[in-house]
Amino acid sequence: MKNDPFSVISDSRIVSVLRRLHDKADKQMPGLLLNYLPQLPRILLGGKVRFTEHQMHNYYADKYLALERNQAAFCYLTARAIKAKTIVEFGSSFGISTIWLATAVCDNGGGKVIGTEIVSEKAEMANKNIAEAGLSDYVEMRTGDALETLKDGPKQIDLLLNDGFPALALKIVELLTPRIIPGGIVLTDNVGTFKANYRDYVSYIRDSRNGFESMLLPFKSGTEYSIRKNG
Repeated sequence: MKNDPFSVISDSRIVSVLRRLHDKADKQMPGLLLNYLPQLPRILLGGKVRFTEHQMHNYYADKYLALERNQAAFCYLTARAIKAKTIVEFGSSFGISTIWLATAVCDNGGGKVIGTEIVSEKAEMANKNIAEAGLSDYVEMRTGDALETLKDGPKQIDLLLNDGFPALALKIVELLTPRIIPGGIVLTDNVGTFKANYRDYVSYIRDSRNGFESMLLPFKSGTEYSIRKNG
């Protein structure tokens, strides 16, 4: 039987929006791969891919940079399994993963997804996509530097999707860890794809002294799955 990641969502309106957005993201993939091609020797030699804030506001300003479908469905099911009411997302882009997470919060009986996006035009379009899916009541989008916009917020976080600027991945977790509940989940994308960029992050999150138990999942060449320990 063919796997359909969208089958975990019962609302046809939401599924229709997600299918359209994922298809748009797919069409950008060849261009993204060509963009990374000049850096392939660096990657193969264990070096970091260069990402700059200037690129975020220029080259990446119209790029979806989305989770793949199966990966997004896994995030949805994880949020459902832990009955997540409060989710934080670092790097919302055009809102694909935000919609998956907001659907989970809705299906859990209510709550809020705190989304973050540094590019204001992306945040505006994400809000439009979220509204089209009928999920605006479950999302609060914060625009700007996430290290600033997330300083204030929910005191208890059930799930963190860590999917933004790689250089900030560790700083985001350090900022939010005191608010992540015992048993809460952190999902960090691109850990395998950009291994060198996430080396310090992986070293930190897999050190149990920092409060997590963690392992690599085989999504997009590597998604880090981390559970906040008790105590």
